[in-house]
Amino acid sequence: MATMPLHRHVPGRSSRPGGLRRAAHRLLVLVAAAAVGAGLLSAPAHAEPSVEEIERQIDKQWQQLEPTIEQYNKVRSQLKVNRKKSADLQKKIQPLALEAELAMNRVADLASRYYVNGPSQEIGAMLLNAKPDLLGEQMTMLERLAAYERQQLESVMKVRKKYDTQKAKLDALIADQEAKEKQLAAKKKQIDAKIKQLERSLPVTTVKTTNCPTINGVVSAAARTAIKVACAQVGKPYVWGATGPNSFDCSGLTQYAYKAAGIYLTHFTGAQWNEGKAISRSEARPGDLVFFRSDLSHVGLYLGNNLMVHAPRAGKPVNVSPITTMPVAGFRRPG
Repeated sequence: MATMPLHRHVPGRSSRPGGLRRAAHRLLVLVAAAAVGAGLLSAPAHAEPSVEEIERQIDKQWQQLEPTIEQYNKVRSQLKVNRKKSADLQKKIQPLALEAELAMNRVADLASRYYVNGPSQEIGAMLLNAKPDLLGEQMTMLERLAAYERQQLESVMKVRKKYDTQKAKLDALIADQEAKEKQLAAKKKQIDAKIKQLERSLPVTTVKTTNCPTINGVVSAAARTAIKVACAQVGKPYVWGATGPNSFDCSGLTQYAYKAAGIYLTHFTGAQWNEGKAISRSEARPGDLVFFRSDLSHVGLYLGNNLMVHAPRAGKPVNVSPITTMPVAGFRRPG
């Protein structure tokens, strides 16, 4: 029985079609894997920014946001004062308006009676019994009687006009400030959105704040009270436009602290600068207010040793930090 010859393997040739190509492909894969493992073909890596870098970015942008916040505080403070002035003037105008109305009624009543009934019996008798040479004098008397009524009315109307003029100016000023308040309120949404964006760029971490240090030699009772109250707020959140007790912005914290000491400060850094006594840096003592930047857009309560307690910005609660982190504009002493 015949048998088929065995197939011989020819050296240097694959027994399967395409075998050489597959072998080469496997070799390339192994080489590429080795290269990747060695980092030779890896894609360029982009390092995530550190917390410190993100904080610096927020600080830089916050310098642009905080002046807008303080301008909003300024407009609100002025608006509050002017609305009170307007209300006070309105109270003064009301009795004048009533007095003018009564005087007008008297004049109208006198004219009506003269027109319908003629002069009163007393005046009629005086005219009928008067001698011809006295008639001119009696007519002058009647004119004076009417003039007296007019004078009363004119006097009241003059005073009322004065208050109306003042109130009109105040109303115009209030309308202008309300318009500015609306513009700033519109910016509030942009600011809030920006704050949230900045906060989202930070890693989710627990913020720890230090307590205020022990401070010796605080002579002023008001300063002692203000320091105690301000330090008690450490850890509370920053909310712009807030004046406590649960959250604060920078001028809201200093206002709140000194209010407890019986000293009222306006909720606006520019006003607080003018409400305190100028103090040189060498004479600065714990309890003084320390202001920052040329536009006075930030304020803190000085604790001595180049430290302050302040409400820094959104995302950072009330805390103690060095005053050297921002350019110091000067010191003021309330009271």
